[in-house]
Amino acid sequence: MNSHAVYTILDLIGTFVFAISGAVAARQRRLDLFGIVVIAFMVACGGGIVRDVCIGAIPPAGLSNWRYLAVALAASAVAILAYPQVRRLRQPVLFFDAIGLGLFAVSGAQKALAYGHNAELAILLGIVSAVGGGVMRDVVLSRVPAILEREIYASAALFGAAVQVGFSYAGWTDWWTPWFATLACVLVRLASLRYGWRLPVFQGRRTAETRDNP
Repeated sequence: MNSHAVYTILDLIGTFVFAISGAVAARQRRLDLFGIVVIAFMVACGGGIVRDVCIGAIPPAGLSNWRYLAVALAASAVAILAYPQVRRLRQPVLFFDAIGLGLFAVSGAQKALAYGHNAELAILLGIVSAVGGGVMRDVVLSRVPAILEREIYASAALFGAAVQVGFSYAGWTDWWTPWFATLACVLVRLASLRYGWRLPVFQGRRTAETRDNP
């Protein structure tokens, strides 16, 4: 299997799991069928569309390739028909979101490299690919986006994209490198959820004094 096929598979798997996370979140907000499908497609393809526009891959694959819409529709059907089974997973939206985060961070970074862009832009667009759809979902569903909170979310995407870019610059282009980078991102994200890892918050002097002296 060539590298292009590997990254296409990564992209489609990421589309599927992100679409499930979006469909489940929409179902939990009691949206109708159309709303569920719209949110699923938005989460699955939103970040990739922004990435493709930035690197000049016009029209974006999420809009021009029927497979992405088909995968999003299939994921929506799974989330609707097998909703009781999906709910048995502990915090299913976060679980599927973590998998999609890793898949999209890696495939997004690699696609930017394939279009001749440098390491910095590849890592940044890997992050955009990974978090863009989730941000759109949270805004539409009136939730605070995860990247604006203290959670290790965008940082995990940065780590996965950086690992993949590092492999590419080192000349390691074996079939296992994207899967290793994806796993690294997913494990960081899930570990942060499991152990409560958070980014530091810096408070001004006045805020600290007010807290100590109510």
